[in-house]
Amino acid sequence: MKHPYAVALATALVASCALLTGCSETGQPVDFNAGGKPDGAAPVKPVDADTRMPTGPKSDFRVTRTLDDGTHIARTTLKGPKSGVTGSVWVWAPKEYQDPKYAKSGFPVLIALPGGLGSPQDADGVTNYWVGGDIKLQENLTRWTAEGKSLPFIVVMPMLNPDTQYHDSSDIPGQQKMGTWLTEDVVDLAKANFRTYRSRDGWAFMGSSSGGFAGLKSVLKHPDRFKAAIASGPDIVPDSPLWAGHQAEKDANNPEKLAQRLLQKGGPDVYLAFQAGTRESPAVTLPIQKFRNAYGKGPIHTSLQLIPGGRHNAWDYQKGMADGSLKFISDHLKAPVPTRS
Repeated sequence: MKHPYAVALATALVASCALLTGCSETGQPVDFNAGGKPDGAAPVKPVDADTRMPTGPKSDFRVTRTLDDGTHIARTTLKGPKSGVTGSVWVWAPKEYQDPKYAKSGFPVLIALPGGLGSPQDADGVTNYWVGGDIKLQENLTRWTAEGKSLPFIVVMPMLNPDTQYHDSSDIPGQQKMGTWLTEDVVDLAKANFRTYRSRDGWAFMGSSSGGFAGLKSVLKHPDRFKAAIASGPDIVPDSPLWAGHQAEKDANNPEKLAQRLLQKGGPDVYLAFQAGTRESPAVTLPIQKFRNAYGKGPIHTSLQLIPGGRHNAWDYQKGMADGSLKFISDHLKAPVPTRS
């Protein structure tokens, strides 16, 4: 089920994002390759075997917003070599990423996905509302990290749909390969530009509505690569009209069927933090409960954060993240490792 509110929210946030150009650094290049090999220098030895230093090539990131602590949100255009999809990707690294004591360590990555279409009709390419200064996801993550509620995540914010149709973050036959874009090309972009982890212990999703479905499905389909997701008011089954005539491929991207397969295999363990507001429709909350009752066992660990008075929007979902969902996944992911003195 696609929620009209999510579409309206994304459209409104595009307008607000356009107001974020007052900073003098906006549009300037930024290099997140801290700790990588400088030109002509010897390779940096990582603090542990799980840390992957930036592999390159460096992307052309341009500042779109600067936080009060000096950290940057920056955008690049990714031409996905595996999917063939071209689209915008925003990134942000927390202040801990520049701390010398973590200069040889990987950081966990949180892939944050919007609901709705992600406003692909916007001329400026704003297709992910988590970049905005009105929602303040990055400021909130900074505070939650200080409070011990969150790991210091690198946040990667790709577009969700390449046009004005829902692609269910999947490789639908005859359509652009959005599943490959999200789980391979976007991931490879993060590995190329940041210190990350080789293991799945450093990779998670967060998304609302159709973005929640994308994260949920991606973890269940690729549990060898991703370990956790926060799924806020998600669709539980694929429902894009583009699936017509492709039932087998649709089933292969159905979280219910993927969960059943994971239960039969007995692992690996995944951690799924569901969220819903108490003022949301039963059409949102009942499928979540049904999924948890049927599949929330064995290697599939689930939680449900009910948000008092919460509606189907990004602001309310962040309240649930602060109240427990973010800590639920952080407890099962890998924190950066300080260098021994």
